[in-house]
Amino acid sequence: MADSEKKDKKQIPLRLSATLYNELMKWAEDDFRSVNGQIEYLLTECVKYRRKHSDKKEDEE
Repeated sequence: MADSEKKDKKQIPLRLSATLYNELMKWAEDDFRSVNGQIEYLLTECVKYRRKHSDKKEDEE
């Protein structure tokens, strides 16, 4: 990861239930990621999915 990418990252406080945190922790371990890395990965995938599907919606209109 480049130094400029590290500087561009924003830190945000995030409150999760213990149950959700434990599920994310197990999932992260399965994928060999940290919990923070897993959350970032999942959010990135969700944004990609949303972009892809919102483009299709605009084409249909």
